[in-house]
Amino acid sequence: MAEVLSTPPNGRPALVLNADYRPLSYYPLSLWPWQDVVKAVFLDRVDVIAEYDHYVRSPSFEMRLPSVIALREFVRQDRNPAFTRFNVFLRDGFKCVYCHSPENLTFDHVIPRSKGGRTSWENIVAACSPCNLKKGGRMPNDCDMHPQRKPARPNNYQLQEIGRKFPPNHLHDTWMDYLYWDIELES
Repeated sequence: MAEVLSTPPNGRPALVLNADYRPLSYYPLSLWPWQDVVKAVFLDRVDVIAEYDHYVRSPSFEMRLPSVIALREFVRQDRNPAFTRFNVFLRDGFKCVYCHSPENLTFDHVIPRSKGGRTSWENIVAACSPCNLKKGGRMPNDCDMHPQRKPARPNNYQLQEIGRKFPPNHLHDTWMDYLYWDIELES
């Protein structure tokens, strides 16, 4: 469960929104460290939407630290997501596709490499170590182990929707108007 904080999280990061006021990413949540935010404000690349009650000061300047910023230029998100371990685990909901365990996740080639299987979105799934060892280099029919759903290449929209199910542990209250989680949050 995520906890909504009225005091800023450590480091006072800012939630980064695209020009359409939607987060660039839900998982991981698009946060920038305050140093990068101050630089982006000075370079006029972002609009400040909300601020912390904390200031950054220099001898000739004082500024409230932004807690929510929006990019001035829209960043298109229609490119295909990178094939990474993290994105495969995210696509599969951070659970083994065979037994649904979230523990000790690994990659599994549905069609083993020894049988011509490729390392691709369509042949890799998240599997816990025990299931991966149990399946070994065998075909799914040979060991009666079939993924709960057919592995496929997700698009960015699908990964974002899945990521909305995994809010971070701490969310600042100024971020809440811009985040839409699929679960109930503690207040």
